Amino acid sequence: MAPTVILLPLLTFIAVLVGGVTASPSLKKSASTVSHNLNYTQASSATGSGRARIKHRTTSAYGNISPKASRFSKAVKPTEATTRALKLTEGSTKPLRDTTFKPTPATKAPKRTTVKPFESSKGATKTLKPTVKWTEVSTKALKPTTVKPTLPSTKTTTTTVRFSTEDLNENIDKNVERRVWNTKKSEEPPVFECPPLGLESLKVKDSQIQASSYKRMGLGPHRGRLNIQSGVEDGDIYDGAWCAQYEDQNQWVQIDAKKLTRFTAVILQGRGSIWSLDYVETFKVQVSNDTIKWKPCMNGTEEAVFEGNKDSDTPVLAILPKPAVAQYIRINPQTWFKNGTICLRAEIMGCELPDPNNIYPWQAEEGTKDKLDFRHHNYKEMRKLMKSVNEMCPDITRIYSIGKSYMGLKLYVMEISDNPGKHELGEPEFRYVAGMHGNEVLGRELLLNLMEYICQEYKRGNERIVHLVKETRIHLLPSMNPDGYEMAYKKGSELSGWSLGRFSYEGIDMNHNFADLNTVMWDAIELETDKSKLINHYFPIPEYYTSEDAMVAPETRAVISWMQTIPFVLSANLHGGELVVTYPFDMTKDWAPREHTPTPDESFFRWLATVYASTNHVMSNPDRRPCHNEDFLRYNNIINGANWHTVPGSMNDFSYLHTNCFEVTVELSCDKFPHASELPIEWENNKESLLVYMEQVHRGIKGVVKDKDTEAGIADAIIKVDDIDHHIRSTFDGDFWRLLNPGNYDVTVTAEGYFPATRSCRVEYEHYPTICDFHLTKTPKQRLREILAKGGKIPKDLQLRLRQLRIRKLRASTKLINQRRASQQRRARGAHN
Repeated sequence: MAPTVILLPLLTFIAVLVGGVTASPSLKKSASTVSHNLNYTQASSATGSGRARIKHRTTSAYGNISPKASRFSKAVKPTEATTRALKLTEGSTKPLRDTTFKPTPATKAPKRTTVKPFESSKGATKTLKPTVKWTEVSTKALKPTTVKPTLPSTKTTTTTVRFSTEDLNENIDKNVERRVWNTKKSEEPPVFECPPLGLESLKVKDSQIQASSYKRMGLGPHRGRLNIQSGVEDGDIYDGAWCAQYEDQNQWVQIDAKKLTRFTAVILQGRGSIWSLDYVETFKVQVSNDTIKWKPCMNGTEEAVFEGNKDSDTPVLAILPKPAVAQYIRINPQTWFKNGTICLRAEIMGCELPDPNNIYPWQAEEGTKDKLDFRHHNYKEMRKLMKSVNEMCPDITRIYSIGKSYMGLKLYVMEISDNPGKHELGEPEFRYVAGMHGNEVLGRELLLNLMEYICQEYKRGNERIVHLVKETRIHLLPSMNPDGYEMAYKKGSELSGWSLGRFSYEGIDMNHNFADLNTVMWDAIELETDKSKLINHYFPIPEYYTSEDAMVAPETRAVISWMQTIPFVLSANLHGGELVVTYPFDMTKDWAPREHTPTPDESFFRWLATVYASTNHVMSNPDRRPCHNEDFLRYNNIINGANWHTVPGSMNDFSYLHTNCFEVTVELSCDKFPHASELPIEWENNKESLLVYMEQVHRGIKGVVKDKDTEAGIADAIIKVDDIDHHIRSTFDGDFWRLLNPGNYDVTVTAEGYFPATRSCRVEYEHYPTICDFHLTKTPKQRLREILAKGGKIPKDLQLRLRQLRIRKLRASTKLINQRRASQQRRARGAHN
């Protein structure tokens, strides 16, 4: 038969096969970029549940799915539709992001009034959650191949990403400077003559604090520490202050400094409780060297009476008229809130005097040998430090901004790599984020110290650091909430309290501000009967959340855009106020206050958390006392976030469900805002943890998904690991990284327009990934689409293949018609009889 005769029936079949694709040269979209339409509809209240009705309409490969009722109601905007279940038909590998999330300029952010939620040590709040269950994408498995562990392949390709380099020589915008810093008055925090003894940081032991009396164990003198937080219920062993048993002027609490100390000031705070209001209004101070003879602090010829608190939360500073040298100091309440009782939390400022009997003074020195800038850096000082690091190591560092805060301060990122500004094929991307809560400042200073340390050690030729820089692209965001930090910084480390600066300038808690994809996932799991149609990764952001009117901080928008732009593999979110590492999920499934809620990657997340906690000097100390109201030592200092308290809209959960990136939260210290004198020892406590955690980005498997014929990288290919119901996707260059514990894994890769491929990959215990590359073969349909898009002729082998497919389809249709006819005939005979 002549070729022209063959083409006539073939073109008819092609129209059916490719859904109306013609041979027009203008057709330039491949099957992997066919758009899909996601529509939200509001639920009818006739269901009796008042919950959202979910509707999902798709085009092309997705098919239509009927709407079903959701479990929860969540009216985000009266005129906006709510979140719906998101499902894919079997075998689809299309990207799921229905909209590009772009940061909103800070100047356009609307002014909002937001009620700050009740805050625990991690900032637990209640927020409604809108739920889609992981199911396996049907693939055609090929014969498995055992892969031996090999060294990472040589990098050959680089891709430039879109965040431009920042020039820190430029001055800060004058309008921003006027808004953030009032030049008419001092913006610097108070400078103390002496550092704190360490009641808040737990440097002062429980045995060093005594009292005249106390109501019960939970209100004992050991609880009289500045900013200590109580449990949810009054009456337990973790209450929020020292409270005297009797209400008279003979009650006292005293601190043993252990050494001769020059006392300069006392900081007082009321009881931390959501049920009781107790604080001391005035008090006296006495000092002693033997606890027998006490000398009062004098104001001239009279005993000094100091102003105390006017509420239970705000710390109040009382400077002694004249510094007192002694070993013991006593606080003696004189008056207290009339509807309360004698309760207080305190910190003592004092300078330790040299001991003349100590002939080995260097043995008592604590700190670090690293020559770093150990002090608190406000926004201006942070810019100077980052600029100095960049100038010292220009070949491996780059500074860029991912957006601006509400007040206009830039969110600076320090990139560290042997090829800054470029994504290198096969090189994983890592990030640290600090300062989500502006008053939790230790993470900020640790990241600034980390960039200094890496630069110094790289120049010295430290093999570990050189290898880390050459094999990893590192991104350090020291301040996600610079507006909040500046508020806390102006008050200082001891006077900022527990909450000042935690929220954004608009009053938004960014720890709850990311899109709640957990509920989207869980709702779909509950509603879908065909579990093979559900997705388990790359959940799209709901439409209501992308609106400029949504209650989303510009800082959060900027971070989401950053996540979507750079293919991060591993991350950690640095917080403060506790000593524990938490891992996803952070949100409970059924709105329980706390409940273990694991991800499919539970075992690897536990490994990540353990890596940091076990190498942290304070967390790994078996003799340490609990910070506030939870004893995390019994969990080995790691815990599933939802099993601590539920956190809807967390960055950890969002990162896991919307991107390829695994992320944990590290609570770095009991003290959210440690004094500058404590920064050297805090660096030493966390240095090894910060480094070894970064090295975990090289665990598991990595590879490149390529087209078998062209060797071009295939973007958005789905990488599925058997028995782990969470997939990842290849990047724009086709490379991928799958974090896994040691073991043997069957890995399947699927991509739109390609036949799936499966191979066996073994992950070893060494600190390098197993290479698992994949070469995929195009399906006839995909080859046909590409030929027709270019206006080319159909090759004979493809014509033959299409003819075979057409005959097979006709046979199947004929068989089905014959079966229906036979069934009708049988029913007819049965009715006749």
